Amino acid sequence: MGLMNWRGRFDVCGSDESLGGRSTTRGMAALLASVAAVTLLTPPASAQQAAEPTAKQQTARSQKAEETKPAPAGATLLDKILVLSRTGETAIESLASASHVDQEQLDRRMATTPNEMLMGVPGVAAQADARRVSTSINIRGLQDFGRVAVIVDGARQNFKRSDHGTQSTFYIDPELVKSVDVIRGPVANTYGSGAIGGVVFFDTKDAEDFLKPNETWAGSVTGRYETNGKGWTTSASGAYRFNENWDALGNIVYRNYDDYNDGGGDTVKGTGFDVLSGLLKTTIRPTDNSALKLGWVGSSDGWNEISGGVPVNDVDLKSNTFTAGYNISDEDKSWLDLHINTSYNKTNLDLTSLVARKRFDPVTGLPIVLPAGSQSTFDVGTTGIDIWNTSRFETGGLAHELTYGGDWVGDNVKTGGTAGGDSFYTPSGKRNVSGAYVQDKLTWDWLEVIAGLRYDNYSLKDDTHETSGDRVSPRITVGVSPFESASLAGLQFYGTYAEGYRSPSLTETLISGNHPAGVSFPFLPNPNLRPETGKTTEFGVNYKQNDILEAGDALRIKAAYFNNNVDDYIDGVTLSPFDPTSGCPFGPGIPICFQYQNFAKAKFNGFELEGVYDAAWGYAGLSASITNGHTVSYKGVEADLATIPSSQVTAQLGLRFLEDKLTVGGEVQYNGKPKGNAVAKDYTLVNAFASYQATDNLKVDFRADNLFDVKYANPLNGSTTVAVYEPGIALKLAATMRFGG
Repeated sequence: MGLMNWRGRFDVCGSDESLGGRSTTRGMAALLASVAAVTLLTPPASAQQAAEPTAKQQTARSQKAEETKPAPAGATLLDKILVLSRTGETAIESLASASHVDQEQLDRRMATTPNEMLMGVPGVAAQADARRVSTSINIRGLQDFGRVAVIVDGARQNFKRSDHGTQSTFYIDPELVKSVDVIRGPVANTYGSGAIGGVVFFDTKDAEDFLKPNETWAGSVTGRYETNGKGWTTSASGAYRFNENWDALGNIVYRNYDDYNDGGGDTVKGTGFDVLSGLLKTTIRPTDNSALKLGWVGSSDGWNEISGGVPVNDVDLKSNTFTAGYNISDEDKSWLDLHINTSYNKTNLDLTSLVARKRFDPVTGLPIVLPAGSQSTFDVGTTGIDIWNTSRFETGGLAHELTYGGDWVGDNVKTGGTAGGDSFYTPSGKRNVSGAYVQDKLTWDWLEVIAGLRYDNYSLKDDTHETSGDRVSPRITVGVSPFESASLAGLQFYGTYAEGYRSPSLTETLISGNHPAGVSFPFLPNPNLRPETGKTTEFGVNYKQNDILEAGDALRIKAAYFNNNVDDYIDGVTLSPFDPTSGCPFGPGIPICFQYQNFAKAKFNGFELEGVYDAAWGYAGLSASITNGHTVSYKGVEADLATIPSSQVTAQLGLRFLEDKLTVGGEVQYNGKPKGNAVAKDYTLVNAFASYQATDNLKVDFRADNLFDVKYANPLNGSTTVAVYEPGIALKLAATMRFGG
């Protein structure tokens, strides 16, 4: 495994260990399974047709579509209602740094991995390195251990594995996703505990979005080829409307990729993978004002871990997420708009050693040989419950949206395998995090105020340690729209102060044993870790205006400056046995120890911009983000953080032709080197795309990523000595055939 490149960026021997793929022969089987899935979900011609929606239901759906449709015909992304909004806001209306990525954008990006879905979202970076099937998300320099809440259909994704680089990853195939919402900063304190960096919500596809109004059933098949890595993607979807109150959707995806080449033409070993993913979702509407939604999202992945250019571990991963959500409201959504969500996510990762390897005993630190066939297992189960209600009323001319609720998330981590294997260093244990909150959004003419309180409580334990804590975190936001003139009526200013609370994770608190490879040194548990408290101040501006240059066009702009101080920030440090206060014992190997400890604070600040102009001829977009950050020790010593992402500026342009059937365009993204990263460099990427709706049932997509074959590395993947290079030029061609009736 080499010496672990922890987030503390301690690196003695370095490591070229990366994760990648294993070519399989399941492609044809997956294709047949895809076709079979569509066939099973497609009724025979003689089958009885489902009843047409009633006039009342058609009217309700029309009203719903009208509510979500922005004023201009071009529908900018900032006008879309945020799926994770609990008060029905669009991104441009939100008094927070919020972004939305919709189905059209996802289709245009032809994403292979989750990080490609988030391209150009300000303040957001994704770390995937060679493990392209797993992703960690960074918001404003905060990452790992739940600092960013990653949610799929309401289910928290809390998988962790002690390793080089990122410690927390999640697994979702982009083909299953219909939209992504992002809220940056701890203002999203109604979405669960710990999200001091922000929230990323992946909403998967629904039958209602797939079926046309008069269809009972529909299916589609997509085939895609990518030149870099010679990758194939096959996807099949099928939806059926049993009656006006019940529908269902199924989706199956298979991807098979070889190792890719970087911009210098060199093959990056271990970057190939194969993954089989699926989705099942059904929605039942008992009444016009209630709905029950049941869902499953799963994936089965395989790749090889590489060390020294040689495959050393065969990796099998299975991830399954089960969700159930119920919503009921009164006729006008006045006093009752109740949501009850439950979820269970289980991720199992198994490592099988392909070669005999020299390691160190986790207890004694003495050299041992880990024979070929040895196994390590990581099983992480996360259970969640989230209940909230919004009541809407007026008092003395003030409109209130009062949201109140509570949530609980429980992690159960079980690791095991051969002594000296990788799983020994990801501790087993249980953690429970719960909270309750109340938030009131008050609106009066040109003034909007959001005030909220959240109470958090946590406990974690293993066989020998137990710790707990709690806290109340406030939020206050004030927004003003002071102008009445036509050109400035859409200008809004806001200021926010918000706090968030993140409890220590099992790994940070309980990691122990000796480093397994390269050199031996001990990891020390720290049951006395204090939780982190994020305190963010943010000032922002929203601007929206229609009919500027021509009828039906739209301009939307969001910009914000933020300052986030994280008290008691947790990071990895190295200790010396020569320091009698360190608790580091002398032993075999090098004379150091590794431990997660609290810093006095970590400071983050930066600027974000997101804007789009949309008209009949096309659209133009610009986003930018600058993030700075450092830690401060209790002695006042400042140090750079390895989690600071590139500064970015992303420009997008799309042109529409042939009555909007053809869209062509491109993206240019500049990435600036973060301070304190020795291997990072500035780089600029250029992408191009085209999408052609040939007929109602046939769509063809083309995309060229990294058009000028730039050799670059994501700075989040670079340690002080190693850079993992990203793919060079990749051409993608896809065709989608749809049918229904």
